[in-house]
Amino acid sequence: MEIDFVYHFLESIFLQGDFFGLGDRKGLGSDDPMIKGMILTMFCVSGFGIVLNLFNAGIRKKMVDQVKLRRIMKETRAWQKERMRAFRAKDDEKTAKLNQKSSYMNKMQMEMMQMNMRPLMFTFVPLILIFYFVLPVLFSYTVALSPIPLNVIPGDFFQLTCTAESLVEEGAVCTQENAIFLWAWYFLSSIAFSGIIMKLTKTSMGLD
Repeated sequence: MEIDFVYHFLESIFLQGDFFGLGDRKGLGSDDPMIKGMILTMFCVSGFGIVLNLFNAGIRKKMVDQVKLRRIMKETRAWQKERMRAFRAKDDEKTAKLNQKSSYMNKMQMEMMQMNMRPLMFTFVPLILIFYFVLPVLFSYTVALSPIPLNVIPGDFFQLTCTAESLVEEGAVCTQENAIFLWAWYFLSSIAFSGIIMKLTKTSMGLD
């Protein structure tokens, strides 16, 4: 009963439905998404991002030796800083001595890269399939409105919000300028919570 009241409230406020003309799904979007309404969709997509980040953290925790990873990172960063100090001080003798460890450090860096890539092999493909086939069916294609354009990267490849030009394109999913794409909202919310989740689960790739 209480959840029905919440849904009714969300459907009744002006951001829901087609007030902004976002009901036209087209493209990868679903004509009848299972979760309707911009506000509810925004929260659900953010929640989806949190769940997938927790899944990634769980895989990473199981597959990566965090103690060894941190030891390697600490050792390589200390060597890099020491070599940089020797180079800036023009201490050729110390620089030459540190350069003798280059092959060992390169081996450590390669091992660190392999440790970080290993979980990606088990999470990348499933996440791509979920994002491509599941999210567009569950949620609206455009899920929010931004007060300003978020397309800070030049070109058309990495657009986060609809542009004025995209409104007139044939078969376009955009019906409102600065509407945020589904994948963009997931991308932004996932990034916003990923650092927090990695810290809480102690699976961060950085040093504490």
